[in-house]
Amino acid sequence: MAVEGGMKCVKVLLFLFNFIFWLCGLVLIIVGVLVQIGLHNTLAIRDASASGGPIVIIGIGVVIFFIAFFGCCGAWKENYCMVTTFAILLFLLIVVEIAAVIVGYMFREKLSNVVQDSLTEMITGYKNGTDDFKKTVDKLQEDMKCCGGNSSTDWSSFGKDGKSVPDSCCVTPSAHCGKGTMRNPKKVHQKGCHDALVAFLRKNLLWVIVAALVIASLQVLGIVFSCLLMRGIRSGYEVM
Repeated sequence: MAVEGGMKCVKVLLFLFNFIFWLCGLVLIIVGVLVQIGLHNTLAIRDASASGGPIVIIGIGVVIFFIAFFGCCGAWKENYCMVTTFAILLFLLIVVEIAAVIVGYMFREKLSNVVQDSLTEMITGYKNGTDDFKKTVDKLQEDMKCCGGNSSTDWSSFGKDGKSVPDSCCVTPSAHCGKGTMRNPKKVHQKGCHDALVAFLRKNLLWVIVAALVIASLQVLGIVFSCLLMRGIRSGYEVM
């Protein structure tokens, strides 16, 4: 009876774990979508490699979503084959997540170049860009309180006088406030957006890496519970 009670507890724990696991998958899908939108719209990152992280996050989220559902069914029905398959898939997923964490950490070192290229493209295409594109660049500079890529002088080709910047560069944005004020620190932010944007992205990427490691740790518990339940089912104990 002691073993039977223990197996009942393992069954319930595995079911609850999979429900939480299912929610984690849903959260990862949402986070991945939001990061993808942020990189390509809010922050105007155009480098194709920047899509790798969010796509991996979304992919892992979708896989977790379905694996957790599969695990819930296996635990509830006490199906040895389903629980075994769940444990194997969970192990493979942990391997993929660890690989994704390593890739994400390596991408942190590449962020500087990706951001530099994207900011250069933003500045070059600003004058002839669409209204939405200009709003994106302006929002970036206003939110980050910065101007240009490395400094306000990156906008030297913006105006005919070579001394004007977009109004979003101004300390207090207003109509035509950037005209002829490129080097005026009282009116225009002199610091470029590169360092601030890299720091922002690295901080967010670090949180994603930490979240992935926490989820991987929880998955190890899921494998342990699965193995215990598999042992109970195989031994022929009634766990209902």
